[in-house]
Amino acid sequence: MSAAPLHIAGERLMLDPAGVLFWPARKLLVVADLHLEKGSSFAARGAGLLPPYDTRETLLKLGNALRRYRPAQLVALGDSFHDAEGHARLAEQDAATLRHHLAGLQVTWVLGNHDPVAPASLPGEACAELVAGPLVFRHEARPGKQPPGEVSGHFHPKGSMPTRCGPVTRPCFMADARRLILPAFGAYTGGLEATDPALMGLFPWGARLFLLGKERLFSMALAPARRLTTA
Repeated sequence: MSAAPLHIAGERLMLDPAGVLFWPARKLLVVADLHLEKGSSFAARGAGLLPPYDTRETLLKLGNALRRYRPAQLVALGDSFHDAEGHARLAEQDAATLRHHLAGLQVTWVLGNHDPVAPASLPGEACAELVAGPLVFRHEARPGKQPPGEVSGHFHPKGSMPTRCGPVTRPCFMADARRLILPAFGAYTGGLEATDPALMGLFPWGARLFLLGKERLFSMALAPARRLTTA
């Protein structure tokens, strides 16, 4: 599996096709929007029945990423659980797997709109945002001009790339020289088109998309919104 380098605020970051970000200089791995226990949340609300295997599948992916990069620190960019009680609904096996994954790591839970409180039963520290060197890690990107080095999630970006067989749509990283938005990592997460005004408003000068493939990323440029609307 081939990761792609991206430079923001003078730091070399690695974008992985699994949808994770690795910062080699800090041995720091970043994931966004795991939405663990989304299936059980829907079932508890009577909002349709989803197979209860999303947490297990997401934890399997997380374990693979941790073994690949062997980080010293793990940062989860919010919405790690689908609701504030999600950590309490973890099946015993899944809870044990998650604790095994987190063992020996410095873990930071950035709080999101779905999980506004820290998962008390799990190791790690919670915060509204994390500042590390020139980078700030938060759940949702802030509109307007921000200092360079913002890394966030929340929007679950996805991009569409034209092919001879028609467009292919995949989750993607979305970046410019100042900010980076990660794709959602969870098994039961949808996506927002990168051309949506909510995302394009954060990238007024255009962006570069890195669509997730099985073994590599597929990069494409996204024009500024004013050009998209007048084309």
